[in-house]
Amino acid sequence: MAAIIGLDRATERFVRRAGQAGPDYEAGVRNPRKNWADAATAAESTYRDAVTAAAQQGRFGRGVRRAGQAKWQRRAVELGTARFPSGVAAAADDWTKGFAPFHQAISAAVLPPRRPTRDPANRQRINAILDAVTNAANQRDKTG
Repeated sequence: MAAIIGLDRATERFVRRAGQAGPDYEAGVRNPRKNWADAATAAESTYRDAVTAAAQQGRFGRGVRRAGQAKWQRRAVELGTARFPSGVAAAADDWTKGFAPFHQAISAAVLPPRRPTRDPANRQRINAILDAVTNAANQRDKTG
């Protein structure tokens, strides 16, 4: 039998050491060995193949079932509640940049006149907005 420390001690060691690794994490992000975007782009086919294989083997569903509703909910409350507000605040500039083309497209959309409540002709107003948003998304996809 292999000699290994107890699971409780291994867990405590992991939590203690990983909890102190924030500066190492930041240093790695600031000074990566390779350019993240270049490496991620180069790995696109590997990612596609891995995700396809996992889907074909049903690994996503198995993982979801293994974790279960209770774990998802517990972790979402424990971590998400504290991280969500700061994550949203940190994303404000990116959100603005990402939403700007859609905002502009919606603002420029020409809507037909509003009809009485529940008039089926009001769907044309919805379609005008959908067309504007779809065109903006297609334009974004073409330009990167």
